[in-house]
Amino acid sequence: MPIRSSSAEWKGTLKQGAGTMKLGSGAYSGPYTFASRFESGKGTNPEELIGAAHAGCYSMFLSALISDAGFTPTRISTTATVHLEDGPKIALIELSTEAVVPNLSEPEFLKHAEAAKKGCPVSQALTGPRIELRAKLVS
Repeated sequence: MPIRSSSAEWKGTLKQGAGTMKLGSGAYSGPYTFASRFESGKGTNPEELIGAAHAGCYSMFLSALISDAGFTPTRISTTATVHLEDGPKIALIELSTEAVVPNLSEPEFLKHAEAAKKGCPVSQALTGPRIELRAKLVS
């Protein structure tokens, strides 16, 4: 299996400094600051990137579980909302997913959705914060 890496560089003090985060693939490089992380400033932040990674991993893992059960997902759309609290610490990640899967029952879908929450590699890596899931099968 491949090994992935990303990098970050920070220059200056916590509040007046600024940094850049880069994906190893080159697909993204962007600025981050105190304001973009702890306030509403421009740029990204680690929590936003963790949310993107979690949503992407979860969607793929759910697709694999549903496919292995003999169904063909048309679409799986997931949002991961990462809550940063005082400390600072990540205290909660809310996963919200909707899927279009012909012929799959709601109870069966919810079973796979919960299994994906526990089984996706990013979920496993993020076992510190509580991870909540809202899943909905749509047509």
